[in-house]
Amino acid sequence: MEYQLLNTSTCLLVLLVFIPTSLGICPSSCTCSGNDRNVDCSGRNLTVLPQGLQDNLTYLNLSFNQFVDLDHQLTRFTNLRTLDISNNWLKNVPAHLPKSLWELYATNNNIKVLQKLDTAYQWNLRVLDVSRNMVERAVLINNTLSSLKFLNLSSNKLWTVPTNMPYNIETVDLSNNFLSQILPGTLVRLQHLTSLYLHNNKFSYIPDKAFDRLLQLQVVTLYNNPWSCSDTQNIPYLLQWVQGTAARVLGAPCAHQAGLWASAAPASAVPTAADSSPMIKGMKGADRAAPAEAAEPTETTKTHKQFKAKEVPPLATQSHTVPFPSTDRPLLRHPDGLTSRNGAYQEAAATHTIHIRDPTQGNSSLTRSTGSSTTPMTLSITSGMPTNYSKMPQSTTATLRKEEPATSVPSTRVPSRASTWEVSLVYVVVLHAVAVLL
Repeated sequence: MEYQLLNTSTCLLVLLVFIPTSLGICPSSCTCSGNDRNVDCSGRNLTVLPQGLQDNLTYLNLSFNQFVDLDHQLTRFTNLRTLDISNNWLKNVPAHLPKSLWELYATNNNIKVLQKLDTAYQWNLRVLDVSRNMVERAVLINNTLSSLKFLNLSSNKLWTVPTNMPYNIETVDLSNNFLSQILPGTLVRLQHLTSLYLHNNKFSYIPDKAFDRLLQLQVVTLYNNPWSCSDTQNIPYLLQWVQGTAARVLGAPCAHQAGLWASAAPASAVPTAADSSPMIKGMKGADRAAPAEAAEPTETTKTHKQFKAKEVPPLATQSHTVPFPSTDRPLLRHPDGLTSRNGAYQEAAATHTIHIRDPTQGNSSLTRSTGSSTTPMTLSITSGMPTNYSKMPQSTTATLRKEEPATSVPSTRVPSRASTWEVSLVYVVVLHAVAVLL
């Protein structure tokens, strides 16, 4: 009997100790949810932790209170994922925080230094927000905070960009500080960084190669910094990087000085007056692909230039030619560029009339028209630029017509590209016309 009473008293004692934790008693000064594991004690003017908090909390909100010191008071919450201690009077990040934390919000306090031990063992921490404090120095240990993705140190008193930032970090907000320098190698490891906020600081320039390893960067803010646009030794790197990066740059420095941007741009990127036409740009791109051919024109090209100088107003500085069979005079396939005057295209059109004689007479060359009426057929080639630019022909057109004193024969159109079988067709038509005349 006594043994049974002893066992009963022992069980009652155990229940009295563990029932409050197992049933989840919510403190009277807080609101709870999720089996009392999510506790909100914000805005209660608390100076000490309320009684009755469970050890297995996952969310704890202590913001907008009067806490001055929370050192060693939160270690027992070993399942805590999110801790919000914003808007208090804390002078430092609480010591010995649980290592289970994922998110820590400590904004708007009186924290002056972010010590290395504050984050030394936070391997699971993903979000660290210490903005709107008085942090003058942030000391981070190399190879710690390996899970951190978001770091917010904005609205503090930092003078130098913190070093040893975790290599997996994706967003860094350092805006509204007194930053004026980036030490060498500070951003080298941040190859996963996508967002970098540096606006409202004291930067006058960015050191050479500081941003070169930020390969995944998508957004960077640079506005409201006293950039030294007259410093031709240090500022060009940043200007060239802004021009070459694929990231979105908000507040490009020295945007009001167009001449400085032009001097910072590579020589190949500066446009010239000759590049104003898209057709000429394409032609120059083709010329760069074959510099040897452009440097030394062939005999056929020279012949074409002489012929064009006599017959057609200048259309372009360089053209491609298609040699027509049975003639030593090349035909222009299409103009590669156009010159402009006063913003309007020059009117340029010319018609070349070429007579084709019967091959049986031993003459296979094409000569210019001299007004003779004895030639049986005439090949007219119209090239150049019409008055209406929207109706510009895509290529030179060739029209074959027959000249007769009285009768007329339906004309045969020859495509612009003079291939071998087309020339053969022309000869067949000529022979047929000669046979009809005979």
